[in-house]
Amino acid sequence: MSNFNEQNSEEYSDVKKAREEKIKNFKIDYSQNESSVQTENPIYNNNDFDGVSYDNEINSYSGEDVKEQMTENSRKVLKRQKKLQKKQEKKRNKKNTRTFRLIWLISVIIVGSVLAVYLLVGINDMLAINRTGDAQVSVKIPESPTLKDVSNALKESGAINEPSFFEMYAKITKSDDDFNQGVYTLKTNLDYEAIINFLQGNSNRTDIVKVTITEGQNVLEVADTLKNAGVLSDTEEFLALCNDTYFDEDFDFLQDMKNVGNPEGRYYKLEGYLYPDTYDFYINEEPKLTITRFLNNFDVLMFQKQNIEGYDKRVKISDLIEKSGYSMDDILNIASIVQAEAANNEDMYYISSIIHNRLEKGDETGSHSLGLDSTKFYPYRSEDKVPADLKSTFHSRYDTYDFEGLPPGPICNPGMQAILAAINPYDTNYLYFCHSSDGTPYYASSFDEHQYNLSLAGMN
Repeated sequence: MSNFNEQNSEEYSDVKKAREEKIKNFKIDYSQNESSVQTENPIYNNNDFDGVSYDNEINSYSGEDVKEQMTENSRKVLKRQKKLQKKQEKKRNKKNTRTFRLIWLISVIIVGSVLAVYLLVGINDMLAINRTGDAQVSVKIPESPTLKDVSNALKESGAINEPSFFEMYAKITKSDDDFNQGVYTLKTNLDYEAIINFLQGNSNRTDIVKVTITEGQNVLEVADTLKNAGVLSDTEEFLALCNDTYFDEDFDFLQDMKNVGNPEGRYYKLEGYLYPDTYDFYINEEPKLTITRFLNNFDVLMFQKQNIEGYDKRVKISDLIEKSGYSMDDILNIASIVQAEAANNEDMYYISSIIHNRLEKGDETGSHSLGLDSTKFYPYRSEDKVPADLKSTFHSRYDTYDFEGLPPGPICNPGMQAILAAINPYDTNYLYFCHSSDGTPYYASSFDEHQYNLSLAGMN
Protein backbone atom coordinates (compact mmCIF):
# COMPACT_ATOMS: atom_id res chain seq x y z
CA MET A 1 0.00 0.00 0.00
CA SER A 2 2.81 2.24 0.90
CA ASN A 3 4.60 1.41 -2.28
CA PHE A 4 1.41 2.08 -4.25
CA ASN A 5 0.95 5.51 -2.71
CA GLU A 6 4.51 6.38 -3.26
CA GLN A 7 4.27 5.18 -6.83
CA ASN A 8 1.08 7.18 -7.36
CA SER A 9 2.59 10.19 -5.72
CA GLU A 10 5.56 10.08 -8.00
CA GLU A 11 3.33 9.71 -11.07
CA TYR A 12 1.18 12.57 -9.89
CA SER A 13 4.26 14.67 -9.35
CA ASP A 14 5.51 13.84 -12.85
CA VAL A 15 2.12 14.70 -14.39
CA LYS A 16 1.99 17.95 -12.43
CA LYS A 17 5.47 18.93 -13.59
CA ALA A 18 4.56 18.12 -17.18
CA ARG A 19 1.38 20.22 -16.92
CA GLU A 20 3.17 23.16 -15.40
CA GLU A 21 5.82 22.92 -18.10
CA LYS A 22 3.09 22.88 -20.73
CA ILE A 23 1.36 25.85 -19.15
CA LYS A 24 4.63 27.64 -18.88
CA ASN A 25 5.24 27.20 -22.57
CA PHE A 26 1.63 28.20 -23.50
CA LYS A 27 1.46 31.97 -24.38
CA ILE A 28 -1.10 34.35 -25.97
CA ASP A 29 0.10 37.36 -27.98
CA TYR A 30 -2.65 39.77 -26.82
CA SER A 31 -1.50 42.72 -28.94
CA GLN A 32 -2.55 40.74 -32.07
CA ASN A 33 -5.72 39.21 -30.66
CA GLU A 34 -8.97 40.56 -32.22
CA SER A 35 -10.80 40.52 -28.92
CA SER A 36 -8.20 42.68 -27.21
CA VAL A 37 -9.37 45.96 -25.61
CA GLN A 38 -7.19 49.06 -25.82
CA THR A 39 -7.82 52.18 -23.82
CA GLU A 40 -8.06 55.64 -25.39
CA ASN A 41 -5.87 57.29 -22.84
CA PRO A 42 -2.24 56.08 -22.79
CA ILE A 43 -1.52 57.73 -19.51
CA TYR A 44 -2.49 54.65 -17.54
CA ASN A 45 0.29 52.08 -16.89
CA ASN A 46 0.23 48.49 -15.83
CA ASN A 47 0.11 49.34 -12.15
CA ASP A 48 -3.14 51.43 -12.42
CA PHE A 49 -5.58 48.58 -12.78
CA ASP A 50 -6.10 47.19 -9.28
CA GLY A 51 -2.71 45.54 -9.10
CA VAL A 52 -3.28 43.56 -12.29
CA SER A 53 -0.25 43.55 -14.62
CA TYR A 54 -0.79 43.54 -18.36
CA ASP A 55 1.91 42.89 -20.96
CA ASN A 56 1.66 42.49 -24.70
CA GLU A 57 1.90 38.81 -24.01
CA ILE A 58 -0.42 37.40 -21.36
CA ASN A 59 0.12 34.10 -19.62
CA SER A 60 -3.19 32.41 -19.02
CA TYR A 61 -4.41 29.24 -17.48
CA SER A 62 -7.76 29.76 -19.24
CA GLY A 63 -8.08 32.01 -22.40
CA GLU A 64 -11.83 32.83 -22.06
CA ASP A 65 -11.56 33.76 -18.39
CA VAL A 66 -8.68 36.05 -19.09
CA LYS A 67 -10.56 37.78 -21.92
CA GLU A 68 -13.60 38.39 -19.76
CA GLN A 69 -11.43 39.76 -16.98
CA MET A 70 -9.64 42.06 -19.38
CA THR A 71 -12.93 43.34 -20.89
CA GLU A 72 -14.31 44.05 -17.42
CA ASN A 73 -11.16 45.87 -16.43
CA SER A 74 -11.28 47.93 -19.67
CA ARG A 75 -14.84 48.97 -18.93
CA LYS A 76 -13.79 50.10 -15.49
CA VAL A 77 -10.91 52.06 -16.97
CA LEU A 78 -13.14 53.80 -19.53
CA LYS A 79 -15.73 54.58 -16.86
CA ARG A 80 -13.08 56.08 -14.60
CA GLN A 81 -11.63 58.04 -17.52
CA LYS A 82 -15.03 59.52 -18.45
CA LYS A 83 -15.73 60.35 -14.83
CA LEU A 84 -12.36 62.07 -14.58
CA GLN A 85 -12.96 63.97 -17.81
CA LYS A 86 -16.37 65.16 -16.59
CA LYS A 87 -14.84 66.26 -13.32
CA GLN A 88 -12.10 68.17 -15.14
CA GLU A 89 -14.62 69.73 -17.55
CA LYS A 90 -16.84 70.80 -14.67
CA LYS A 91 -13.85 72.34 -12.97
CA ARG A 92 -12.89 74.21 -16.14
CA ASN A 93 -16.49 75.44 -16.65
CA LYS A 94 -16.63 76.68 -13.11
CA LYS A 95 -13.37 78.53 -13.57
CA ASN A 96 -14.58 79.99 -16.91
CA THR A 97 -17.85 81.11 -15.31
CA ARG A 98 -15.97 82.93 -12.57
CA THR A 99 -13.73 84.57 -15.17
CA PHE A 100 -16.70 85.61 -17.33
CA ARG A 101 -18.54 87.08 -14.36
CA LEU A 102 -15.48 89.03 -13.37
CA ILE A 103 -15.03 90.38 -16.90
CA TRP A 104 -18.76 91.18 -17.11
CA LEU A 105 -18.67 93.01 -13.79
CA ILE A 106 -15.63 95.03 -14.85
CA SER A 107 -17.29 95.84 -18.19
CA VAL A 108 -20.48 96.96 -16.44
CA ILE A 109 -18.49 99.17 -14.12
CA ILE A 110 -16.55 100.71 -17.03
CA VAL A 111 -19.64 101.20 -19.23
CA GLY A 112 -21.61 102.52 -16.31
CA SER A 113 -18.88 104.99 -15.48
CA VAL A 114 -18.59 106.16 -19.08
CA LEU A 115 -22.38 106.44 -19.39
CA ALA A 116 -22.61 108.32 -16.14
CA VAL A 117 -19.98 110.79 -17.29
CA TYR A 118 -21.71 111.13 -20.69
CA LEU A 119 -25.09 111.76 -19.08
CA LEU A 120 -23.66 114.19 -16.56
CA VAL A 121 -21.81 116.20 -19.20
CA GLY A 122 -24.76 115.98 -21.62
CA ILE A 123 -27.35 117.09 -19.07
CA ASN A 124 -25.14 119.98 -18.03
CA ASP A 125 -24.96 121.07 -21.67
CA MET A 126 -28.68 120.48 -22.21
CA LEU A 127 -29.55 122.77 -19.31
CA ALA A 128 -26.74 125.21 -20.20
CA ILE A 129 -25.31 124.83 -16.69
CA ASN A 130 -21.77 125.32 -17.90
CA ARG A 131 -22.73 127.94 -20.49
CA THR A 132 -23.55 130.86 -18.25
CA GLY A 133 -21.99 133.65 -20.31
CA ASP A 134 -24.09 136.24 -22.11
CA ALA A 135 -22.10 136.14 -25.35
CA GLN A 136 -23.75 135.93 -28.77
CA VAL A 137 -22.67 133.74 -31.66
CA SER A 138 -23.70 133.50 -35.29
CA VAL A 139 -25.01 130.10 -36.41
CA LYS A 140 -25.30 129.29 -40.12
CA ILE A 141 -27.68 126.45 -40.94
CA PRO A 142 -27.19 125.06 -44.49
CA GLU A 143 -29.87 124.43 -47.09
CA SER A 144 -32.16 121.43 -46.43
CA PRO A 145 -30.36 120.71 -43.16
CA THR A 146 -30.21 117.33 -41.44
CA LEU A 147 -30.17 117.09 -37.65
CA LYS A 148 -26.44 116.37 -37.79
CA ASP A 149 -25.91 119.52 -39.91
CA VAL A 150 -27.68 121.56 -37.26
CA SER A 151 -25.80 120.03 -34.29
CA ASN A 152 -22.45 120.50 -36.05
CA ALA A 153 -23.26 124.14 -36.86
CA LEU A 154 -24.19 124.76 -33.22
CA LYS A 155 -21.02 123.06 -31.99
CA GLU A 156 -18.77 124.97 -34.38
CA SER A 157 -20.28 128.30 -33.36
CA GLY A 158 -19.98 127.53 -29.64
CA ALA A 159 -23.73 127.52 -29.00
CA ILE A 160 -23.53 123.96 -27.57
CA ASN A 161 -20.75 121.62 -26.45
CA GLU A 162 -22.26 118.16 -26.93
CA PRO A 163 -23.68 117.71 -30.47
CA SER A 164 -24.49 113.99 -30.02
CA PHE A 165 -26.51 114.73 -26.86
CA PHE A 166 -28.31 117.55 -28.70
CA GLU A 167 -29.23 115.11 -31.49
CA MET A 168 -30.55 112.59 -28.97
CA TYR A 169 -32.62 115.28 -27.24
CA ALA A 170 -34.08 116.51 -30.54
CA LYS A 171 -35.09 112.97 -31.53
CA ILE A 172 -36.67 112.23 -28.15
CA THR A 173 -38.68 115.47 -28.29
CA LYS A 174 -39.55 114.84 -31.97
CA SER A 175 -37.98 118.14 -33.02
CA ASP A 176 -35.44 116.70 -35.43
CA ASP A 177 -37.03 117.57 -38.80
CA ASP A 178 -38.32 121.14 -38.48
CA PHE A 179 -35.14 123.14 -38.95
CA ASN A 180 -34.77 125.78 -41.65
CA GLN A 181 -31.69 127.08 -43.34
CA GLY A 182 -30.50 130.54 -42.45
CA VAL A 183 -28.19 132.60 -40.30
CA TYR A 184 -29.19 133.06 -36.67
CA THR A 185 -27.69 135.04 -33.78
CA LEU A 186 -27.87 132.96 -30.59
CA LYS A 187 -26.93 133.60 -26.98
CA THR A 188 -24.59 130.94 -25.62
CA ASN A 189 -26.57 130.52 -22.39
CA LEU A 190 -29.68 129.03 -24.03
CA ASP A 191 -30.75 125.49 -23.14
CA TYR A 192 -31.60 122.96 -25.85
CA GLU A 193 -35.34 123.68 -25.81
CA ALA A 194 -34.79 127.41 -26.26
CA ILE A 195 -32.27 126.78 -29.05
CA ILE A 196 -34.66 124.52 -30.95
CA ASN A 197 -37.56 126.97 -30.62
CA PHE A 198 -35.30 129.80 -31.79
CA LEU A 199 -34.02 127.94 -34.85
CA GLN A 200 -37.40 126.64 -35.96
CA GLY A 201 -38.85 130.10 -36.52
CA ASN A 202 -37.93 132.08 -39.64
CA SER A 203 -38.57 135.31 -37.77
CA ASN A 204 -35.21 134.98 -36.00
CA ARG A 205 -33.13 134.73 -39.16
CA THR A 206 -30.60 137.47 -39.76
CA ASP A 207 -29.70 136.62 -43.37
CA ILE A 208 -32.20 139.13 -44.75
CA VAL A 209 -31.85 141.01 -48.02
CA LYS A 210 -33.95 143.91 -49.28
CA VAL A 211 -35.07 143.58 -52.90
CA THR A 212 -37.01 146.10 -54.94
CA ILE A 213 -39.28 144.79 -57.67
CA THR A 214 -39.81 147.63 -60.10
CA GLU A 215 -43.15 148.47 -61.67
CA GLY A 216 -43.69 146.71 -64.96
CA GLN A 217 -41.39 143.73 -64.41
CA ASN A 218 -42.89 140.50 -65.71
CA VAL A 219 -42.67 137.13 -63.98
CA LEU A 220 -39.47 136.12 -65.79
CA GLU A 221 -37.78 139.40 -64.84
CA VAL A 222 -38.95 139.14 -61.23
CA ALA A 223 -37.50 135.63 -61.02
CA ASP A 224 -34.14 136.82 -62.38
CA THR A 225 -34.07 139.74 -59.94
CA LEU A 226 -34.69 137.41 -56.99
CA LYS A 227 -32.05 134.95 -58.12
CA ASN A 228 -29.45 137.68 -58.59
CA ALA A 229 -30.18 138.93 -55.08
CA GLY A 230 -29.68 135.46 -53.61
CA VAL A 231 -33.33 135.00 -52.65
CA LEU A 232 -33.75 132.07 -55.05
CA SER A 233 -31.16 129.38 -55.69
CA ASP A 234 -32.75 128.84 -59.10
CA THR A 235 -35.87 130.11 -60.88
CA GLU A 236 -37.42 126.83 -61.98
CA GLU A 237 -39.60 126.14 -58.94
CA PHE A 238 -40.58 129.80 -58.64
CA LEU A 239 -41.78 129.94 -62.25
CA ALA A 240 -43.66 126.65 -61.90
CA LEU A 241 -45.50 127.96 -58.83
CA CYS A 242 -46.42 131.14 -60.71
CA ASN A 243 -48.51 128.99 -63.02
CA ASP A 244 -49.94 126.70 -60.35
CA THR A 245 -53.15 126.58 -58.31
CA TYR A 246 -51.23 126.06 -55.04
CA PHE A 247 -52.19 129.49 -53.61
CA ASP A 248 -55.85 129.55 -54.74
CA GLU A 249 -57.33 128.39 -51.44
CA ASP A 250 -55.51 131.08 -49.49
CA PHE A 251 -56.49 134.06 -51.65
CA ASP A 252 -60.02 134.73 -52.82
CA PHE A 253 -58.94 136.98 -55.69
CA LEU A 254 -57.18 134.01 -57.29
CA GLN A 255 -60.35 131.95 -57.10
CA ASP A 256 -62.26 134.77 -58.83
CA MET A 257 -59.78 134.55 -61.71
CA LYS A 258 -61.32 131.21 -62.72
CA ASN A 259 -64.54 132.96 -63.69
CA VAL A 260 -63.02 135.68 -65.86
CA GLY A 261 -60.49 136.06 -68.63
CA ASN A 262 -58.73 133.04 -70.08
CA PRO A 263 -56.67 131.42 -67.31
CA GLU A 264 -56.04 128.33 -69.43
CA GLY A 265 -54.29 130.38 -72.11
CA ARG A 266 -51.90 132.16 -69.77
CA TYR A 267 -48.20 131.67 -69.66
CA TYR A 268 -48.09 132.55 -65.96
CA LYS A 269 -51.23 132.59 -63.90
CA LEU A 270 -49.82 134.93 -61.24
CA GLU A 271 -48.61 137.53 -63.72
CA GLY A 272 -50.03 140.88 -62.61
CA TYR A 273 -50.41 139.78 -58.98
CA LEU A 274 -46.75 139.99 -57.88
CA TYR A 275 -47.13 143.53 -56.68
CA PRO A 276 -44.00 145.66 -57.31
CA ASP A 277 -42.57 146.94 -54.03
CA THR A 278 -39.53 146.70 -51.76
CA TYR A 279 -39.50 143.44 -49.81
CA ASP A 280 -37.41 141.80 -47.11
CA PHE A 281 -36.48 138.29 -48.18
CA TYR A 282 -34.33 135.59 -46.61
CA ILE A 283 -31.33 134.36 -48.52
CA ASN A 284 -32.23 131.25 -50.49
CA GLU A 285 -35.72 131.07 -49.02
CA GLU A 286 -38.48 128.73 -50.11
CA PRO A 287 -40.16 129.96 -53.35
CA LYS A 288 -43.58 129.34 -51.78
CA LEU A 289 -42.72 131.80 -49.02
CA THR A 290 -41.44 134.32 -51.56
CA ILE A 291 -44.62 134.23 -53.63
CA THR A 292 -46.74 134.37 -50.48
CA ARG A 293 -45.06 137.66 -49.59
CA PHE A 294 -46.09 139.12 -52.96
CA LEU A 295 -49.67 137.89 -52.71
CA ASN A 296 -50.07 139.04 -49.09
CA ASN A 297 -48.92 142.52 -50.07
CA PHE A 298 -51.28 142.56 -53.04
CA ASP A 299 -54.15 141.42 -50.82
CA VAL A 300 -53.53 144.23 -48.33
CA LEU A 301 -53.24 146.92 -51.01
CA MET A 302 -56.35 145.82 -52.88
CA PHE A 303 -58.72 145.02 -50.02
CA GLN A 304 -57.79 147.40 -47.20
CA LYS A 305 -58.73 151.05 -47.04
CA GLN A 306 -56.00 153.51 -47.89
CA ASN A 307 -55.54 157.14 -48.80
CA ILE A 308 -55.77 157.60 -52.56
CA GLU A 309 -55.00 160.89 -54.25
CA GLY A 310 -58.18 162.49 -55.56
CA TYR A 311 -60.45 160.91 -52.92
CA ASP A 312 -61.61 162.67 -49.78
CA LYS A 313 -61.65 159.58 -47.60
CA ARG A 314 -59.87 156.29 -47.36
CA VAL A 315 -61.05 153.82 -49.94
CA LYS A 316 -60.47 150.22 -51.00
CA ILE A 317 -59.05 149.63 -54.46
CA SER A 318 -61.28 146.56 -54.73
CA ASP A 319 -64.36 148.83 -54.28
CA LEU A 320 -63.15 151.18 -57.01
CA ILE A 321 -62.61 148.23 -59.34
CA GLU A 322 -66.10 146.94 -58.64
CA LYS A 323 -67.63 150.33 -59.52
CA SER A 324 -65.72 150.40 -62.83
CA GLY A 325 -67.73 147.51 -64.21
CA TYR A 326 -64.60 145.46 -64.89
CA SER A 327 -63.29 142.46 -63.00
CA MET A 328 -60.12 142.78 -61.00
CA ASP A 329 -58.32 140.52 -63.46
CA ASP A 330 -59.37 142.75 -66.40
CA ILE A 331 -58.25 145.90 -64.59
CA LEU A 332 -54.86 144.31 -63.88
CA ASN A 333 -54.68 143.27 -67.53
CA ILE A 334 -55.34 146.84 -68.72
CA ALA A 335 -53.02 148.25 -66.06
CA SER A 336 -50.19 145.94 -67.17
CA ILE A 337 -50.45 147.23 -70.75
CA VAL A 338 -50.64 150.81 -69.51
CA GLN A 339 -47.54 150.19 -67.37
CA ALA A 340 -45.64 148.69 -70.31
CA GLU A 341 -46.63 151.38 -72.84
CA ALA A 342 -46.74 154.67 -70.90
CA ALA A 343 -43.87 157.14 -70.72
CA ASN A 344 -45.01 158.78 -67.47
CA ASN A 345 -47.87 158.88 -64.98
CA GLU A 346 -50.06 161.26 -66.96
CA ASP A 347 -49.46 159.28 -70.13
CA MET A 348 -50.90 156.27 -68.29
CA TYR A 349 -54.35 157.89 -68.06
CA TYR A 350 -54.36 158.78 -71.79
CA ILE A 351 -53.27 155.30 -72.86
CA SER A 352 -55.85 153.81 -70.50
CA SER A 353 -58.53 155.90 -72.20
CA ILE A 354 -57.41 154.63 -75.62
CA ILE A 355 -57.60 150.99 -74.46
CA HIS A 356 -61.04 151.55 -72.92
CA ASN A 357 -62.28 153.28 -76.09
CA ARG A 358 -61.11 150.41 -78.28
CA LEU A 359 -62.65 147.81 -75.98
CA GLU A 360 -65.95 149.64 -75.56
CA LYS A 361 -66.33 151.33 -78.97
CA GLY A 362 -64.67 148.92 -81.34
CA ASP A 363 -67.72 148.32 -83.49
CA GLU A 364 -68.48 152.03 -83.61
CA THR A 365 -64.95 153.12 -84.49
CA GLY A 366 -63.83 150.08 -86.48
CA SER A 367 -60.93 149.49 -84.13
CA HIS A 368 -61.62 145.89 -83.24
CA SER A 369 -58.13 144.95 -81.98
CA LEU A 370 -55.82 146.69 -79.54
CA GLY A 371 -52.76 146.22 -81.74
CA LEU A 372 -50.22 146.87 -78.97
CA ASP A 373 -46.51 146.23 -79.51
CA SER A 374 -45.97 145.35 -75.83
CA THR A 375 -47.98 142.14 -76.29
CA LYS A 376 -46.21 140.76 -79.38
CA PHE A 377 -43.46 138.78 -77.66
CA TYR A 378 -44.89 138.10 -74.20
CA PRO A 379 -43.83 136.36 -71.92
CA TYR A 380 -40.58 137.96 -73.11
CA ARG A 381 -39.99 141.69 -72.93
CA SER A 382 -38.97 142.01 -76.57
CA GLU A 383 -37.90 139.98 -79.58
CA ASP A 384 -34.26 139.93 -78.52
CA LYS A 385 -35.28 138.28 -75.22
CA VAL A 386 -36.83 135.28 -76.97
CA PRO A 387 -34.55 132.23 -76.52
CA ALA A 388 -32.50 131.46 -79.61
CA ASP A 389 -33.95 127.96 -80.01
CA LEU A 390 -37.50 129.43 -80.09
CA LYS A 391 -36.95 132.63 -82.03
CA SER A 392 -37.63 131.23 -85.51
CA THR A 393 -40.96 129.66 -84.55
CA PHE A 394 -42.13 131.72 -81.57
CA HIS A 395 -45.53 133.40 -81.76
CA SER A 396 -47.10 134.77 -78.60
CA ARG A 397 -50.64 133.83 -77.61
CA TYR A 398 -50.89 137.38 -76.23
CA ASP A 399 -50.26 139.22 -79.53
CA THR A 400 -53.14 141.73 -79.68
CA TYR A 401 -52.60 142.25 -83.41
CA ASP A 402 -54.09 138.76 -83.93
CA PHE A 403 -57.40 138.98 -82.02
CA GLU A 404 -59.93 141.34 -80.53
CA GLY A 405 -60.05 142.36 -76.90
CA LEU A 406 -57.60 141.86 -74.07
CA PRO A 407 -54.88 139.19 -74.03
CA PRO A 408 -55.43 136.06 -71.90
CA GLY A 409 -53.88 137.80 -68.87
CA PRO A 410 -51.65 140.66 -67.70
CA ILE A 411 -48.29 141.06 -69.43
CA CYS A 412 -46.42 142.42 -66.39
CA ASN A 413 -46.95 143.42 -62.77
CA PRO A 414 -48.33 146.97 -62.69
CA GLY A 415 -47.85 149.55 -59.94
CA MET A 416 -50.55 151.53 -58.17
CA GLN A 417 -50.57 154.46 -60.64
CA ALA A 418 -51.16 152.12 -63.57
CA ILE A 419 -53.95 150.35 -61.66
CA LEU A 420 -55.65 153.66 -60.81
CA ALA A 421 -55.29 154.79 -64.43
CA ALA A 422 -56.91 151.54 -65.57
CA ILE A 423 -59.80 152.15 -63.15
CA ASN A 424 -60.27 155.85 -63.95
CA PRO A 425 -58.99 156.71 -67.44
CA TYR A 426 -59.18 160.19 -68.90
CA ASP A 427 -62.31 160.86 -70.86
CA THR A 428 -61.09 161.17 -74.47
CA ASN A 429 -61.93 160.09 -78.02
CA TYR A 430 -58.44 158.89 -78.74
CA LEU A 431 -57.91 155.53 -80.41
CA TYR A 432 -54.19 155.68 -81.22
CA PHE A 433 -50.95 156.70 -79.55
CA CYS A 434 -47.21 156.68 -80.21
CA HIS A 435 -44.01 158.01 -78.65
CA SER A 436 -40.93 159.68 -79.98
CA SER A 437 -37.50 158.40 -79.05
CA ASP A 438 -37.33 160.84 -76.14
CA GLY A 439 -40.68 159.60 -74.74
CA THR A 440 -42.91 162.42 -76.00
CA PRO A 441 -46.43 161.02 -76.41
CA TYR A 442 -48.75 161.66 -79.39
CA TYR A 443 -52.46 160.77 -79.40
CA ALA A 444 -54.92 160.54 -82.28
CA SER A 445 -58.63 159.91 -82.82
CA SER A 446 -58.29 158.64 -86.40
CA PHE A 447 -55.92 156.51 -88.43
CA ASP A 448 -54.88 159.42 -90.67
CA GLU A 449 -54.08 161.57 -87.66
CA HIS A 450 -52.12 158.70 -86.20
CA GLN A 451 -50.03 158.43 -89.37
CA TYR A 452 -49.21 162.10 -89.10
CA ASN A 453 -48.20 161.66 -85.46
CA LEU A 454 -45.89 158.83 -86.45
CA SER A 455 -44.13 161.26 -88.78
CA LEU A 456 -43.81 163.79 -85.98
CA ALA A 457 -42.42 161.14 -83.67
CA GLY A 458 -39.88 160.12 -86.31
CA MET A 459 -41.29 156.62 -86.62
CA ASN A 460 -42.08 156.63 -90.40
